[in-house]
Amino acid sequence: MYFRFLTALILREALFIKKNKDRWLKDEAAPPVSPDEMASAFTQTVDDLAYAKTFYAHSKTTNYLNKLAARMYLNIYRNRKEESSRLKTFWKYELPLTIQKHHRTLLFSFVLFTVFFLLGFFVSRQDVEVARNFFGDSYVNQTIENIEKGNPFGIYEGGNPLLSWLGIMINNIKVAFIFFVSGIFCGIPTMYKLAETGAMVGIFDQLFASHGYGIQFWLVVFVHGMLEITAIIVSGMAGFVLGKSFLFPGTKKRIEAFREGAKDGVKIMIGIVPVFVIAAFFEGLITRLYNDASWLTSFITAASTVFVIWYFIIYPIQLHKKNTAKALLTRQTL
Repeated sequence: MYFRFLTALILREALFIKKNKDRWLKDEAAPPVSPDEMASAFTQTVDDLAYAKTFYAHSKTTNYLNKLAARMYLNIYRNRKEESSRLKTFWKYELPLTIQKHHRTLLFSFVLFTVFFLLGFFVSRQDVEVARNFFGDSYVNQTIENIEKGNPFGIYEGGNPLLSWLGIMINNIKVAFIFFVSGIFCGIPTMYKLAETGAMVGIFDQLFASHGYGIQFWLVVFVHGMLEITAIIVSGMAGFVLGKSFLFPGTKKRIEAFREGAKDGVKIMIGIVPVFVIAAFFEGLITRLYNDASWLTSFITAASTVFVIWYFIIYPIQLHKKNTAKALLTRQTL
């Protein structure tokens, strides 16, 4: 009789674990960050702990749930105590993991931009009028005049630095949000705008390369261009995430998938706003120093490149692998 009771208890515990294990692992590997989700997850975990203590007081499951509930409580207490930690969590964990989740979409956005960059470069190489059609005669004539004077990038030296910074920043952020919001139309306008931007950069590059300043273009323009172009590509990704979530909901209801895609897209857009701010600062105040402080502009270009590769590619992958390994270890323990 006791043996039957013990067997039934073990089977009940196994079913209890099977029913809730995925949720526990998810809460441990990727804890909720919004207050409502965090409170809901904590309440569910406490209920599970109470159930486990009632029927399996000395089991590993009870011990695990006790530790999980304690960790979640500390997270809630810490979030209430320090609102600044929310920003740290966003930049250190939430945004990189969201980017990693959509790395394939980011790759698509990058490839699309690069393909049209190359098309713009080589087409304008065959037809010099392409640059004038894109930028207008005034801009092209002024650039050529600067090249003939021996100051090819003099276009960046004009205007008030502070006003240039603010103007560029506002314009770029506005354009980026258009990229994102356009994704709601199945991503087609986003695709067009990203392709157009890639072609424009390629044509701009060829304008200098045709006069023997191809290498200088990368060293000077990418003082701000590395961050600016990266943010544009990422904003294109956010638009594609929005469009893809509606077109391809998978096993979820379309409205749920769209809501999740919109949430991820908004996170990404919030995340790249500071990138636009810094890029505009570099363009308005630093790029113009390429003649007087070339060591500084070269350092900023190199540092920006390292940051982009690390934060948008390497770090999200490392963070995802770390969380996956941690979840796998926990699963084996259970």
